[in-house]
Formats: sequence, C-alpha cells, structure tokens
Amino acid sequence: MKIGLFGIGLNTYWGQFEGLLDRLEGYRREIADRIGAMGVEVTDAGMVDDPTKADAAAALLKENDVELVFLYISTYALSSTVLPVVSRLNVPVVVLNLQPTAAIDYDYINSLGDRGRMTGEWLANCQACSVPEVACVFNRLGLRYDIVTGYLGEESVWEQIGGWVEAARVAHALRHDRMGVLGHYYCGMLDVYTDLTKMSGVFGTHFELLEMCQLKELRDGVTAEEVQAKIDEFYDTFEVSSECERAEIERAARTSVALDKLVKKYDLGSMAYYYEGASGNDYENVVTSVIAGNTLLTGKNIPVAGECEVKNAEAMKIMAEFGAGGSFSEPYAMDFEDDVVLWGHDGPAHFAIAEGRVGLVPLPIYHGKPGKGLSIQMTVKHGPVTLLSVVEGRDGIFLLVAEGESVPGKVLNIGNTNSRYRFGIGARAFMDAWSKAGPAHHCAIGTGHIADKIGKLAFLLSIPVVKIS
Repeated sequence: MKIGLFGIGLNTYWGQFEGLLDRLEGYRREIADRIGAMGVEVTDAGMVDDPTKADAAAALLKENDVELVFLYISTYALSSTVLPVVSRLNVPVVVLNLQPTAAIDYDYINSLGDRGRMTGEWLANCQACSVPEVACVFNRLGLRYDIVTGYLGEESVWEQIGGWVEAARVAHALRHDRMGVLGHYYCGMLDVYTDLTKMSGVFGTHFELLEMCQLKELRDGVTAEEVQAKIDEFYDTFEVSSECERAEIERAARTSVALDKLVKKYDLGSMAYYYEGASGNDYENVVTSVIAGNTLLTGKNIPVAGECEVKNAEAMKIMAEFGAGGSFSEPYAMDFEDDVVLWGHDGPAHFAIAEGRVGLVPLPIYHGKPGKGLSIQMTVKHGPVTLLSVVEGRDGIFLLVAEGESVPGKVLNIGNTNSRYRFGIGARAFMDAWSKAGPAHHCAIGTGHIADKIGKLAFLLSIPVVKIS
C-alpha cells in the first residue's frame, strides 16, 4: 500500500530568504521518513509551489495509486497550488498543520536585529496561515479532508498520523478481501439479510458464493495424516475437554482441514456461513462440525461469522485488520446488580483475544440449529474493548462503534463465548442507545479502544460512523 505526501509553499519566498526552502524540505523529508517507518511505501511528490509542479505532483501520486495523501503546509502557500493536486486524485487528504516546535523562539528571532532575517525565521513557523484558506477551498468544492494540528516532535501528532496510516491500510485490505458466503441466511433473521451489491460498493470486498458440495468434496479427500495433524493443532490451541468423544474430535478435524483447503482454493480472507438441510444428510454432518475449524481460521485473522451474517463478517475483518481480534457476539442478558451487559455466541470465536485458554467442549444440541457437536467456550480478555457493527440502515451503510471494558465475574459455562461488558453510560442507557442505532443483533468485539481509528476508516470509506458513548 502506498501513502502520498507533498508539501506546499510560496516560490516567491525562496529568492528572498536564504536557506528557507532547504529547511522546509528537511521538515517534509522528516515526515516522509517517519511515515515510511510505519510499514508503508511513501510516494513523496516534493514541494509544490506553483501550478506546474502541482500538475507533476498530481501525475506522480495518481500513477502510484496512493491510498491516502498527506498535505504538509510548510509555510504560507497559495490554495491555487493545492487544488490541481487534490481535485485530480479523488482520494482523501489529511492536512498536516505542523510547526517545527511547540512555540516560536521569540527572543531568538527578536535578537536577530535584521527584519529580513527575522521574517525568514517567522515564515519557517508560519504553517497555520494557510490552513483556513485550504479548508475554505476544500469545503466549497466538497473535497474530503481532515486536519492534524501540532508540532513535529509531538507524540500525539504521530499517533494521529499513525491512526490515519493504519486506517488506510485497513481500507486497502478490505478492498482486496475475498469473502466466502457458504450456504444461506438463517431463515427469518430479517436484520441479518443484506445487500451484497451495497456491501461491495462501500468496502470493495469481493463476495465468492460457495456451495456446501464444494466443502464436502474437499472434506472427502482429506487424509488420515491431515486429520491427525489437525487434531494436534486442536490440542495445541484449545483446552480440549475430556468429555469430547474421539469420533467428534476426528469429525471436527476432518472438516477443519477441508475449511483450510476451501480458504486456500478460493483465496478467502473472511467468510460467512449457515446451512440447514434434511435431517441426517451429508451436509448436516459437515456443517455441525465446523466450529473448531472456523475458530482456528478466525484466530488467524480469517474471520468467520455464523448464521451467514455477512455484515458481521465484515466488521470482524475490520477488527482483525486493526489487530484487535474481532469475535462474533450478541447481547444475551443483563446483570443489573453489576451494571453489565453479557455478550456471547455459539459458533466460531477469536481465540487469540481470549482470557486464558479456549475450551473445546461437546454440546448435545445446537440450540436453534440442527445437530450436535463440538463448540468453543471462552471469555474475551479482561480490559478495554471496542464493539463494532456494520449497519445497513435506511439511508445506506454506516459503522456503529462503542468502547467499554471486559470485566471479570460469573459467566455461564454452556459451550458458548461468554463475557461481561461495562460501559461508561451504564448498561441500561447503552442497550437502549445501541439498539436504537439500528444494528443487526450481532457485532464484532475486539480488544483495546480503537473507536478513533474506526472513525478514520469510516472517513476514508465515505460512510458515517455513530459512536455510543
């Protein structure tokens, strides 16, 4: 992924103030180096100080297909040098209003005794002057932009820039993701149904529609050696309950190997699945043994959502790309004595964000679904968490986000993921506000507080974000 950068200034100054251009170029190179150290390729279009250079910068950035452009205001510059670049690129712009230091060295400048030299020093600190001018032009023309204001050595500035780079990387990953849709929706869950065309248009994700027969064919070809290797992986990854029958472990392992092959064959980065058929058919045998394998995939950042919840698979993918995990979940009860909401779900989970080892346990019945088999039992790691839902609302798709805490306490050991979450506004107010925003009843839960980064991603995707707080 490539990030674009260019600086702006006024070429009239260079002949008037010796050394000013070299100094400002040095600041821009410092910015380029620090962004490059974030693990992305920086396309630096240099100093744009006249319309001719603006055309050249636009051509270079466009040729390199940059995901996001940082516009560094190095000193006062004319907005006419900015517009030709930004208007031709059609990508979001983040304006960097960054002074060299936290404050001007007033005494030093005033001691120079030469108002020409003093003016040159002032212009090296004159970044703020063009910010309103640039913003005014962008506003009038409806161009997407944001602003980072501060000084070069300020850590919070680089946290913001890093957040933008990370959000751009996630947007890039979503646009190159291939999501498998295996089976069909859970019949009657109207909130889960979604418009794949809209989803593809917003996120750029390709949807690969898959059939159960494709998974079964791969499963039929799994070898005994592959099954044993997968069983070893189960024991390495999970706390396998002694209650698990050997036949069920082997059944789940065979299906897990087939799922890995399905992912590889179709180059999948995420998946949503659900299936019901005639009782006792071969596909039922497959679909009732997918939970362990889908959990392994999810923990490896190939998220899998049950009940064919495509929107939630997208939310899980977003969380995974941010490095926060992203586990399939839904609210199922409230503890008014402790002021927490209990969230969990049967099916696959993100084992990498578990509090302790993840249990693999048998279920005599999958509630609301046919069959029986193995399931996952875990609690999300205690500490800060972020909840994310991709919502298809009346006016289009938007992101719904909230930050809270995963807290210790009693949970049910029923073969599901079970966690207790506390929110700053309280459990009652949170449940009302979250529900009224209109999400489906599923969401993705990840570790850490990353609502700010998700907001940046929404900006890059040109969709709204709603934060419950």
